[in-house]
Amino acid sequence: MSEGKNTLFTIGQFAALHGINKKTLMWYDEIGLFQPAVISEENGYYNYYQSSVLETILMLRDMKVPLADIKSFIKNRSAESMEILLKERIKELNTAIASMKAVRAKLYSRHDDMAALLELDLSEISIIEKEPKYLAIVQISANTPLETQIEMVVSEIKKHQLPRMYQASYGSMLPVENLYARHFDDYAGLFIEVPDITNKKGLHKQPGGTYLRGFSAGSWEKLPSRYEEILQYARRNHLRLYGHAYEIGINEMVIDKIDDYITKIEIPVASEGV
Repeated sequence: MSEGKNTLFTIGQFAALHGINKKTLMWYDEIGLFQPAVISEENGYYNYYQSSVLETILMLRDMKVPLADIKSFIKNRSAESMEILLKERIKELNTAIASMKAVRAKLYSRHDDMAALLELDLSEISIIEKEPKYLAIVQISANTPLETQIEMVVSEIKKHQLPRMYQASYGSMLPVENLYARHFDDYAGLFIEVPDITNKKGLHKQPGGTYLRGFSAGSWEKLPSRYEEILQYARRNHLRLYGHAYEIGINEMVIDKIDDYITKIEIPVASEGV
């Protein structure tokens, strides 16, 4: 065994021993990361003791550790520096995993939305149950320009550290008292449903419980007539609306014209007398 440890390997032999292309070893040599133990006029040779170093490099590369960090570690190898390197990588991976889980959740949500959209009866008004949610609110008035509203929403999304708007659900809130007064354009604000909120301070709580749900097809000018139908439905069924009407566009990603726009409307509801 001691004789084997003194054996020198050519670049091709050493690469084959570790299951990599010899061009990888040539590149590592070129950038000063990992060099042959013996260098002759024509060739370089590796020895047995370099195997553990190369395997460490390959492990760190598989773990997506940046090349500069690997080079720094190889020059100053120790249990302490390895612990620090792995701790940093674990932290980065946990952040990436959390991000991927959020993307997966949004994919499931979008898929469910599209599947439901294909079966949707736009004329239906139904009663559903919802879990409570916490929403970030952007205060607006009837005079707030649309461009300003969009800027305010984008700013709020950045505040909650979401890199893209599609990762948040957002819509409009219409107070029920304005709904009953037929002030259909007098919105209280825009809302943003941000996932995984830990600090609920300053957020609006959308209550859980029973909701009345309806849909409006077409541009926003069609909403008042749909609200009239919802109010008639509530009156016929002895239902009392309270809180806010929450409006969300559900098909923005798959339409080319506003006439195909679909707004989902959800309003907390209770039986009259309750």
